[in-house]
Amino acid sequence: MRLTDPAVPIPSGLRTAEFVLRPITADDAADDHAALMDTRDELRLWEQSSWPADDFTVAANREDLAGMEQRHRDHKAFSYTVRDPDDTECLGCVYVFDTSAKFLAESAVTALGGDSWTDVEAVVFFWVRRSRMADGLDARVLAALRAWFAEEWPVERTVFVASEPFAQQVGLIEGAGLVRGFEYVEPGKPGRFLAYS
Repeated sequence: MRLTDPAVPIPSGLRTAEFVLRPITADDAADDHAALMDTRDELRLWEQSSWPADDFTVAANREDLAGMEQRHRDHKAFSYTVRDPDDTECLGCVYVFDTSAKFLAESAVTALGGDSWTDVEAVVFFWVRRSRMADGLDARVLAALRAWFAEEWPVERTVFVASEPFAQQVGLIEGAGLVRGFEYVEPGKPGRFLAYS
């Protein structure tokens, strides 16, 4: 089963007592931009790039989010904003891809055990804004995502990806007991990305 199959049902969101996930839209640009810029040093490690630049604008972010919104609608990739329960503040983002996504299909993947990358059905990335990492929100988001994918997503095999230079997130994922099954190098990126399940 491929997530890109329009017949595959994709969850519309997730609600916990502490946060809500819903599909991101271009109208989230200002709130999302505030969270991005609050977390830009961590996101540069997460992305292995200079993004977001210090002069990254709300207008440029709106363009990015419009593309994400369209890809979500077209069943190509799925982007969720993490919000406070009252939907007034962006706390982070979650991105879900099929392994056929261009950047993944072009990556050099190494399996670390007996698993096959072709068996992976969902590749999940997430980040939480810096101001909420200190209280462990990222750990609680990861725990909620694991349960959500196990219970509500129509997939058997999900991996959660961390960028190796982003040591804080690598430690978080490994501390949660997930096991590294794959590593990959994305074209144009200097380091490895680590995939756990």
